[in-house]
Amino acid sequence: MSVLTEVDRDHRALAAACEPGVALCTVVGIEGSFSRPLGAQLAVRPDGSVVGDLADGCLESQLASDVRKADGARVVRYGRGSDNIDFRLPCGGGLDILLDPAPDRAACRAALESLGERRPAGLTLPGKSPLRQRRYLPALRLRLFGQGPEFDACVQLAAAAHVAVEAVDKDSLRMGSQSGLPAADKWTAILLLFHDHEWEAALLEEALSSDAFYIGAQGGERARRARLTELLSRGVTEEALARLTSPVGVVPICKTPETLALSALAQVTALYEGLRDHG
Repeated sequence: MSVLTEVDRDHRALAAACEPGVALCTVVGIEGSFSRPLGAQLAVRPDGSVVGDLADGCLESQLASDVRKADGARVVRYGRGSDNIDFRLPCGGGLDILLDPAPDRAACRAALESLGERRPAGLTLPGKSPLRQRRYLPALRLRLFGQGPEFDACVQLAAAAHVAVEAVDKDSLRMGSQSGLPAADKWTAILLLFHDHEWEAALLEEALSSDAFYIGAQGGERARRARLTELLSRGVTEEALARLTSPVGVVPICKTPETLALSALAQVTALYEGLRDHG
């Protein structure tokens, strides 16, 4: 089993802001179109280097300069409607960004600790920010069971997308037994990629008793019918079975392992992003 534990992209600026001397910039208002969501953050180190992902490079250097000059937390307009006529955003929109040269380190550390414990967290923003609190969700985690080229492709693609993955191949399992892993939380997706579907029933029982926000299993129509019949015979309720996604992915028919992996991961990621509205 392999586990990728890299800090989630959405938490990188928060993690950096725990360090002394690091400033924090937060998007607290958006006018027009912009490629990042409300609450997007960028941390600025004392040497001017930045941590986070805010605006594809068109804004970072300006923020790094401005936040180092700030003598306290304040909201600054960039782009449309800004007093700074020498700087415009390529998208033509306007951004209100909270520049905080000295964020509350203890609050940042507490939020990061909560996220490490797989609990949602919030950071109260200072001053007259129109966004009063920045909310964070625990990072997306993918628990993957299976064996073969689809399994391998999904592991590789998840790693490339910086998705934490618990990859459990068939050789480390016992047929008819559950995995024994801790119950999945509601920010974890579970995906089964077996060609030998006899391995699935106990693992799906385990998955369906967890809080996982997504449970999917590979297979054609015949495999899906047999799977449902087997799970019903084991006492799994129809209500629980309604949580099972099969076929998996957003592409109706996948002809290569790579396409199936891309299709499934796109579906999982889209559903996880939807959790932000309810996190």
